[in-house]
Amino acid sequence: MRGQLTLVAAGYAVVLALASMLVVQRYLLYVRHPEDVAAAGGMYAAGDAMLGLFIACLLMVPTLFLVIILRKSENLYTSYAKVLVGVSLTAPLSLGVFSIPAVNQSNMLLGETCMYRLLCAPVVLVGMVISWALARFPRAKRLTSYAIGIEFLTVVVVVGLWLL
Repeated sequence: MRGQLTLVAAGYAVVLALASMLVVQRYLLYVRHPEDVAAAGGMYAAGDAMLGLFIACLLMVPTLFLVIILRKSENLYTSYAKVLVGVSLTAPLSLGVFSIPAVNQSNMLLGETCMYRLLCAPVVLVGMVISWALARFPRAKRLTSYAIGIEFLTVVVVVGLWLL
């Protein structure tokens, strides 16, 4: 199991390295072509959103392998489910922080982090549902259900606020 977890950790490292390269490349695009960014700001914002979703989807690949490995051990999978509950709690926290005008109307890193967390919530929700489907132990399944509930309700609130 240790060798498998090492491979999963290597997978996360590769994905994070690739994500870092893509973000740096995107930043350099902004620095080298500021006129284009100013002229077509909405297009660049859409590109940033797509990049964020792409990175979130890339992170799901090693997570799937992690879940497949951890599902053999009740203690490890229950610990993983507790982490999922913690991750799901970041969604309503991000929504609350992002609803502060001083955060969402500025270029602060905090506002961008909250925005991308909310943007990637559907991808995280799909990952949680897959984790729930692969859970074999009752306590882990219950904790994962709590995480799914928190994430789903946050997505519903975000969509509701967006529609209003």
